[in-house]
Amino acid sequence: MLRNRRDAFGWGTIALHWSIALLIIGLIVLGYVMTRPDIDPALQFDLFQWHKSFGFTALALSAIRVIWWLANAHPAPVAGLSAFEKRASTITHWLLVGLTITVPMAGWALASTSTLGIPTFFFNRMVIPHLPMEKSAGAEAFWTNAHAILAYGLAALVLLHAAAALYHHFLRRDTVLLRMLRNERRER
Repeated sequence: MLRNRRDAFGWGTIALHWSIALLIIGLIVLGYVMTRPDIDPALQFDLFQWHKSFGFTALALSAIRVIWWLANAHPAPVAGLSAFEKRASTITHWLLVGLTITVPMAGWALASTSTLGIPTFFFNRMVIPHLPMEKSAGAEAFWTNAHAILAYGLAALVLLHAAAALYHHFLRRDTVLLRMLRNERRER
């Protein structure tokens, strides 16, 4: 089943979840590597372009994920979760969704305000235009810091999210993680 049901996530949600998760992890690693001071400038340029291309891909998939979420049913929480766990899960998921949109947008703003004016070559196929923002050292510094702080916040939430899923799978032995790995109907 492609769409969600009240008792299970559909393949659409599962595919978007894992695609975005892999992109985020890869972007965080790539962001760290490409900003090392000892990196070859030609390689660094290529890594920045790859980072921006995958960032735009993550942004597009995250926008699709929001639309998909609005258009689908939402499976009920796993039985046995406390009120605190349900609330923490809801807040964490909203923050994750928000950050998967705002981190790439901050990166786009950074590229757009950079005084270097380097275009973004989306996988060397097309140029993504800059946002209509003023180019200045001050704006570039602001968006550099905003992008980094938001990305570190996203990384921390991804770790928390993964730790919670593993905790539920290995210690609580419930179906929290399994629901995002397969879309089988739960036993009633």
